[in-house]
Amino acid sequence: MTEQLAFMHRRAIVLAAGKGTRMKSKKYKVLHELAGKSMIEHVVNNVKGSGVDDIVTIVGHGAEHVKETLGEQSQYSFQEEQLGTAHAVKMAEEHFANQDGTTLVVCGDTPLVTEETFRALLEHHESHHAQATVLSATAPNPFGYGRIVKDEAGKLVKIVEQKDANDEEQAIDEISSGIFAFDNAVLFDKLAQVKNDNAQGEYYLPDVLSLILEDNGTVEIYHTDDFDEIMGVNDRVMLSQAAQALRLRINEKHMRNGVTIIDPTTTYIESDVTIGMDTVIEPGVNLAGKTSIGEDTIVGQYSEITNSTIGNNVSIKQSVIDASHVEDDVKIGPFAQLRPESNIGEGVKVGNFVEVKKSDVKAGAKLPHLSYIGDAEIGERTNVGCGSITVNYDGKNKFKAVIGKEGFIGCNTNLIAPVTLGDRVTTAAGSTITDDVPEDSLALARSRQTTKEGYFTDKR
Repeated sequence: MTEQLAFMHRRAIVLAAGKGTRMKSKKYKVLHELAGKSMIEHVVNNVKGSGVDDIVTIVGHGAEHVKETLGEQSQYSFQEEQLGTAHAVKMAEEHFANQDGTTLVVCGDTPLVTEETFRALLEHHESHHAQATVLSATAPNPFGYGRIVKDEAGKLVKIVEQKDANDEEQAIDEISSGIFAFDNAVLFDKLAQVKNDNAQGEYYLPDVLSLILEDNGTVEIYHTDDFDEIMGVNDRVMLSQAAQALRLRINEKHMRNGVTIIDPTTTYIESDVTIGMDTVIEPGVNLAGKTSIGEDTIVGQYSEITNSTIGNNVSIKQSVIDASHVEDDVKIGPFAQLRPESNIGEGVKVGNFVEVKKSDVKAGAKLPHLSYIGDAEIGERTNVGCGSITVNYDGKNKFKAVIGKEGFIGCNTNLIAPVTLGDRVTTAAGSTITDDVPEDSLALARSRQTTKEGYFTDKR
């Protein structure tokens, strides 16, 4: 039986055609983000993770923006008029009609449903040879949800929508998530029979389940114990609640994988971030995008790291890192900034109030404090003194400064690019270097001091 189920073709229909007017936004509802991805991306990724082979997304308002976001992860069908959930699902007929297997129907505004829950729903559906299975949950406040009406044996009788429910039905706290698994052939056969004789005048997808039951078919219920998981997002308040739930879920995953997060309530880690064992994340940290952090690293309070790779045993204190690469045993901060395309070699120190942009800083180099390194290459074990600047921009074009290994750049040195300093070069403090300097040289480029003794005494 297990082997048979494993080869059953699985499809999914993602409903994403609604206007989302309660979001009060110019942005299409399912494109609002949490944990670094839009709602629709979370849904599609989790659906794919459950073993679904083909996906059709039902689009309407904002269709082009949805297509741009999902790209080739999905096929698309357009719903011009929003006439209800059954009508929306029927739009996928052009792709899925007359095919066998299982079809998952999921709403595009339910980003918290995990791939594990989707997989469990599909496996329950297939193992019970059901024509349909509804994902249900127990709601603390069931208002607004379709109620699961069961008989004495615990089998589904019907799903009744809020506006069509009587007082007894409204008292039921087990609700439909709006997520279903169907036998694909049965689904499209019954969709043609759904009517809109209800309070809303809409074609309800749950009516497909009633039609199956009328034919003595098998309809199953799969219950999730996590109500938050099936939370739909209809406005900014619900978006915030969903984002908080997802953030805590992500943080818990990392902690269970061996990461210390001092204060999970103030730590923001997006869904694609990876973190190695025994790394410590201090309060107020924001880790975003495709960021990867190694083992035994400390990310200090209020640091922000985006789309960057951080090695092992790195210390980061109150700093900002964006689209950069940091090797092992590096010390960064406090209050340093690595701008895009910064590559920091093993054992480098990037100290307080240092800014690095589009530069290669080789192993063992030191940028202790108050310097700007832009469009530069800093050689191994070179020490760049306080207040030094690579002057890379002439108002029109940017130029590169190259400093060799084992050099010493004196405090307040200006390196006017393009310029190259060889290995073991020292510059005197306060110099402005405009010409290349050969290796093993001292470069001194400053005016001779003039002291006029008694200058102010003579003017009295």
